[in-house]
Amino acid sequence: MSRSEIRPSEINQLLEKARDRNYGKYLAAIDLSYVRGIRDQRISFDFPVTAIIGTNGGGKTTILGAAGLIYRSVAPARFFSKGGKYDNTMQDWKIGYEVIDRSTSKNSSVSRTASFRQKKWNRDALDREVLVFGVSRTVPASEKKEFRRFASSNFSVPLANESLFSASVIEAAGRVLGKDISKFKELKVDDGGRVTLLTAEASSDISYSEFHFGAGESSVIRMISEIESAEDNALILIEEIENGLHPVATIKLVDYLIRAAKQKSLQVVFTTHSNDALMPLPDKAVWVASQNRIFQGKLDVDSLRAISGKIEKKVVVFVEDEFAKLWVESVVRVNEPEILDQLEVHALSGDGNAFKMTVSHNSNPSIETRAICVLDGDSSQSADPENFIFKLPGEMPEAYVFDCIIERWDEVGGRLTVALLQQFSDTDRVALLLKETRRSNMDEHVLFNQIGERLGFIPEKTVQMAFANAWGQIFHSEVEDIVGAIKSAVMA
Repeated sequence: MSRSEIRPSEINQLLEKARDRNYGKYLAAIDLSYVRGIRDQRISFDFPVTAIIGTNGGGKTTILGAAGLIYRSVAPARFFSKGGKYDNTMQDWKIGYEVIDRSTSKNSSVSRTASFRQKKWNRDALDREVLVFGVSRTVPASEKKEFRRFASSNFSVPLANESLFSASVIEAAGRVLGKDISKFKELKVDDGGRVTLLTAEASSDISYSEFHFGAGESSVIRMISEIESAEDNALILIEEIENGLHPVATIKLVDYLIRAAKQKSLQVVFTTHSNDALMPLPDKAVWVASQNRIFQGKLDVDSLRAISGKIEKKVVVFVEDEFAKLWVESVVRVNEPEILDQLEVHALSGDGNAFKMTVSHNSNPSIETRAICVLDGDSSQSADPENFIFKLPGEMPEAYVFDCIIERWDEVGGRLTVALLQQFSDTDRVALLLKETRRSNMDEHVLFNQIGERLGFIPEKTVQMAFANAWGQIFHSEVEDIVGAIKSAVMA
């Protein structure tokens, strides 16, 4: 699995910079009083690179457009066009802003408003460079109308209109794409230089134009070129950042945006359906748009349909992380397999997210699916069975399950050894290895990963599943507490 190259210290520095408002220009918060179906929702930009995730139609582009609307360089129609009588709901739309603009106020934030009244937008617009990259950036060159006249065997431009990219663009785009673009060129093909075409040289005798680029390749080079040319404190808005990119390139692109935010005090807001795009970001950098409600916090994109209630199950179970998800699923599978097809379990990256989503889900009358929250034992949230908030036994789930199994090793050791892909005759050796690993472990979240490595690079999930299944087979009273809560909701 590819990982982000951004260091935790860099993330913390940028979180502190946003918290301290240490910017010349920065959008600190948006209050969506009424826009489309969204009412009375606030978004704070606690990190300079912000991801907006959500289901289709959930409001991602609404938030992206709202972020740019307060700046003079963004025409309202770019995101909020009015289609005559067919858009009669725009009346009285209103968005409030908390903005940092040191040219207007040197020491405090500035309040601004944008509203749609009397058939037009009224806004106290501010000056700031804003770059908008829509989904059309990944349309292949051969499908772009402005390029059709260049699809000719006679096409060429004067040598003076050919230019190599700057060193910073070559380095950044090359890192994202995983290739050398030092011989890529930009051709100015009109008198004003407004229309450009890219070319590449693969070797001394092989060259090709943008008509033969991958759409994602072209979009990355163009995007990074514009961002590198942008002035400090600019705002960058990107729709569906993963468009045209494979997962590794998506991670690398977000890494680049974080570095650019650090080097040039840029602010970036992007929408995405990709978990890879979220990987480099801290929890505070992610906002979820769902059912006209907006929540802060990183979660698995696969959980979005469950959060919005768009699943064909009687019950959805929200837990904190992937191990808790596996543990709950295993316990139900071992003890009440007949209800498995009536529920889904989703990990929501933290107790706060799981708790908030459960409360929101169950308070929404348009959602028929019941939500249950099963928190880790060490969560600061209190159990509240009447409102379907429960807790797993113990404190740290990985450590609790592991320690329970070791205490009952005589009963379960042989089966667990085989489940860990070892010979039954190696039970004593495996027991010794497990105890040694537990003693040396400094972070219980990676305990099962360490065990897998020491047993011969067994996948972490295989180890987790082996322990969770073994636990569910012998700890009957604790199992009943978990399964009973879920079964009662299924049968309700």
